[in-house]
Amino acid sequence: MDDYKGKRIAVVGVSEREEKFGYKIFHDLLLAGYPVEAVNKRGGKILGRKIYASLAELEAVPELVITVVPPKISEQIVEECHSLGIREIWMQPGSESEAAIQTARDYGISVIYNACFMVKSALW
Repeated sequence: MDDYKGKRIAVVGVSEREEKFGYKIFHDLLLAGYPVEAVNKRGGKILGRKIYASLAELEAVPELVITVVPPKISEQIVEECHSLGIREIWMQPGSESEAAIQTARDYGISVIYNACFMVKSALW
């Protein structure tokens, strides 16, 4: 697996609710020292950090986007990644769709799915 620890990561679908995977993933990536930003269209704050409403609002373009959203939203995120020049997206189990995967491939975006980032990174 690639070394993601040094890459700028954005988690799309971050939640302020501790029981949600969007919260758990963001929280644990922060604890592990990953350079990670939170994205959710609702905005807000989490763990003292700003939740950005979109990838376009981030101060720096991420190198990797992790989706923790419904499949239809992942399809929109693929379009946003393409428009911003983001070349890698990881769709957490349950956030992928055939359309999102195929569109990412068509755009030349490296897409990973059917695997949990946290498990593959040995964080869980």
